[in-house]
Amino acid sequence: MGNATGDARVFLFLQGPHGPFFHRLGKMLRMTGAEVWRVGFNAGDRAFWFHPGSYLPFTGALDAWPNHLEELITEKGVTDIVLYGDTRPVHAKAVAVAQARGLRVHVFEEGYMRPYWVTYERGGSNGHSRLMEMTVEDMQKALALCDPEAPLPPAHWGDTRQHVFYGALYHWFVLFRNGAYRQVNGHRELPVSKEFQLYLRRLLLMPFHAVERRVATWRIRHGGFPYHLCLLQLEHDSSFQEHSPFSRISEFLEVVVRGFAEGAPGHHHLVFKAHPLENGRTNIRRELKRLAQQYNVGNRVHYARGGKLAQLLNDARTAVTVNSTAGQQVLWRGIPIKTFGAAVYAKPEFVSTQALPDFFAKPARPDNRAYKDYRRFLLETSQIPGGYYSSRGRRSLLRHVVDLMLIDEDPYDALTAGTAAPRQQLRVVT
Repeated sequence: MGNATGDARVFLFLQGPHGPFFHRLGKMLRMTGAEVWRVGFNAGDRAFWFHPGSYLPFTGALDAWPNHLEELITEKGVTDIVLYGDTRPVHAKAVAVAQARGLRVHVFEEGYMRPYWVTYERGGSNGHSRLMEMTVEDMQKALALCDPEAPLPPAHWGDTRQHVFYGALYHWFVLFRNGAYRQVNGHRELPVSKEFQLYLRRLLLMPFHAVERRVATWRIRHGGFPYHLCLLQLEHDSSFQEHSPFSRISEFLEVVVRGFAEGAPGHHHLVFKAHPLENGRTNIRRELKRLAQQYNVGNRVHYARGGKLAQLLNDARTAVTVNSTAGQQVLWRGIPIKTFGAAVYAKPEFVSTQALPDFFAKPARPDNRAYKDYRRFLLETSQIPGGYYSSRGRRSLLRHVVDLMLIDEDPYDALTAGTAAPRQQLRVVT
């Protein structure tokens, strides 16, 4: 295992989560002796990087990016690439270039067991993660080399409002200060003006949505009927677009409603829970109403806008999702779950392989012991306590992740080799 020093290391940052996390991370890496550079692709990237001497704007077309990156790597002597999410076009091309040149690729993502942790991996995340190829048996062998107790959940970081705020601010800069980056294509299909409007609308309507959410949740929990829970994702999220068989959320909605109509007992209900950051680009409520009428289950389908998952999970019979990380909370409670996309937790020991109507009719229970081993493996390796958007979450994350970035082994190899440092035991806040 290498020493926690940045001497002779040159980190090139690409796009990060909205807000100041990447800037703070780069600042701490400089303190270790490392050299740090940042490539920006729009005015939003520039706005949150407060070290102008190390900022490198890329203003060309996407086709020119790989050659430009090759030149930067050679010119700066880059040893490490740092990015958030590995599927957006500029990052996918960068990962290919970096891997061909034998560079370390540090990938940050939202936590596989959010909201208390974020994900840090080498080389790829989600459908490109090394977890996809690991068996539960592999993980159990690695766990035999570490302490028997898994880290406990930390305090909640309170990220949602900050996430929405930084998203709106980021898109404001892209909308009104992006003159120098006109040739650079974004990674999402909506124009920036529409993205900004959606973020701003959600920010302003949060108090009203909270009331609506509480009313819907109360009605479901006090309805006196058994229900199945469908966990929705953002349609533009990389896990949905790149690692699932669907391109539109409406396609997934129809599969679930049809499967429910064909298989669920007549007195059961179906609850769709929106992602906490759902911004209304697709009218999910209207689409569900149409589908429920089409499949003759109109009075048994419900929609809940965001909110805390635990309140709905406590009484759920099963859960269905494409590949949402919220599936981890389902499995932690021992609830049967069915997935449709590539997910790091979709192991045959605890994720159903039944056809959807059969799953709704008579779901197979997960192997809870196998899942607990899987969960503990993640908490000892790629799941880092903290968050990107609140100051408290960033402080916790920086306290842990810099040392992980500086050692030679990635988190999975370090645990398997028996060289992983022990994780801090975090307190539970009740």
